[in-house]
Amino acid sequence: MSYHPKGSDYDTYVTDVDANRSIGFSEELQRIEFLQFRYTDLLGKFLAKYVMSDYDELYGFLKKGIGLDGSSVKGFTEINESDLVLVPDRHTLRLNPFFTNFTLGSVIANVHKGFGFGRLSKDPRFVSENMEEYLAESNLSCQIGPEVECFVFDDISFGNNVENIIGVQTQSKDKDSESVVNFQSSTSNMIVSEEQYGVGKYPITRKGGYDAPPFQDSLVEFRFEVASLLKKYYGVKVTNLNHEVASTGQIEINFMHSKLTDAADNVQIYKDVVRSVAKRHNKIANFMPKPLFDETDPAGATADNGSGMHVSISLWERSLSSSASSSRPSTGKNLSSQNIFFDGEDPYANISQSGRYFIGGVLNHSRSLVAITSPTVNSYYRMVPGFEAPVYVAWSRGNRSAIVRIPINDKLSRDSKRVEFRAPDPSCNPYLAFSAIVAAGLDGMKKKIDPGDPVDENIYKMSDSRRNDLGIKSVPGSLEESIASLKSDHLYLTNTCFNNECLETYIDLKEDEISRVSRLAGKSESKLQQFYLYYDV
Repeated sequence: MSYHPKGSDYDTYVTDVDANRSIGFSEELQRIEFLQFRYTDLLGKFLAKYVMSDYDELYGFLKKGIGLDGSSVKGFTEINESDLVLVPDRHTLRLNPFFTNFTLGSVIANVHKGFGFGRLSKDPRFVSENMEEYLAESNLSCQIGPEVECFVFDDISFGNNVENIIGVQTQSKDKDSESVVNFQSSTSNMIVSEEQYGVGKYPITRKGGYDAPPFQDSLVEFRFEVASLLKKYYGVKVTNLNHEVASTGQIEINFMHSKLTDAADNVQIYKDVVRSVAKRHNKIANFMPKPLFDETDPAGATADNGSGMHVSISLWERSLSSSASSSRPSTGKNLSSQNIFFDGEDPYANISQSGRYFIGGVLNHSRSLVAITSPTVNSYYRMVPGFEAPVYVAWSRGNRSAIVRIPINDKLSRDSKRVEFRAPDPSCNPYLAFSAIVAAGLDGMKKKIDPGDPVDENIYKMSDSRRNDLGIKSVPGSLEESIASLKSDHLYLTNTCFNNECLETYIDLKEDEISRVSRLAGKSESKLQQFYLYYDV
């Protein structure tokens, strides 16, 4: 049976936004002229709907929401049941900084069925809220810390087929200083960045971009701008913001850990801000897991690192006193919470037995889990040996060749003890991915699944026989394999947070993707098809 902790009463989701019209908006929010409703489709696209609104109308929109045609949204409804309602989560209301000529408010909305029939089970935010409610019933809360990588290119050019592609348009100068444009008709040269050889003045070598010095790093101020906007307008506190390993403009910006749904909201906001800042500077932000690859040889010498989204998780148990003080237990970390993953007596990584069981669940379900955390055909071009992407199902402390890592930067640090799952990439739907990871770990805790001994060697350099001796298996080599695993291993999801209908629809959409790309596998046209499908993930 699917777990549905929330009732179907529509009013339970909207009554608190009225509060006798005493919400207390800032002066800036009172000047809102237009209101932007943001919501996420089943595959993870962050969509937007707009209404014109003055101050008096704002309360009505926040209380009752607006209509939505669910048949036009991927994964939501059929045309005969398409009347849906977007009901804002008023706590997410912010000013949008990207429309300078108008005062635009932006709010994240939950998706409901029309006529008061309750939440839409295929609303991704409903899945993550279900997971938080499920945890709360066990007096637990969850903290999630995603690390989102992406590329910021100067241009991407691709056409309808391999014959009419115009690739990189490189500029060179002859002895008379006249500009000459060189057109290259090759799918391997669809991307241009000033950090490439032959384009910029200080190119970065392949896999040589980590913490690039300022004279080579073309995106320092870009990252500063993104971080400043996240903090000022969205309340998202950024921690690290660095150039990543790949050349050609790869960046990573990390932000503070949050509750599960809030963390997923932050990922969607972050991706949106990065894209908007890139557009402002006539650049293109790309969140494909592996935009730089050779279709015929994904692990070849011309490839570069892909973009991942490592996810750190910690579980917190609330004290009885803090639980009793609230009629509705909070799903966030508070001062009286205890990190159940921490054990100061454990000499290996200060990881508790509960933390080990959590790891055991993640490893046990990893082959099906990656169908949600690494959900595109392109994802499996990233997960090949030699590019810091997870390939092998093992755990360790401080070992980035294992799919689960226990960070050990700090010793005896109760607050920072966490489990890092390294498979996810930024093409995933964060609401589904974070929920699925936690569900897998909880199953391990419930069943006391032993993760086995940690592996402290570089697994990439092991021989096949050595890996076999240690019982180290590989993740699926394709989306098709991972979806097949998900079909046979999904009860840990439907018993906690996913509705059966939601999961079935997700699988159907993914099988359609597979069929559209598989017929071109091994051909140069496959790369084009992947860009068509995932250019804007």
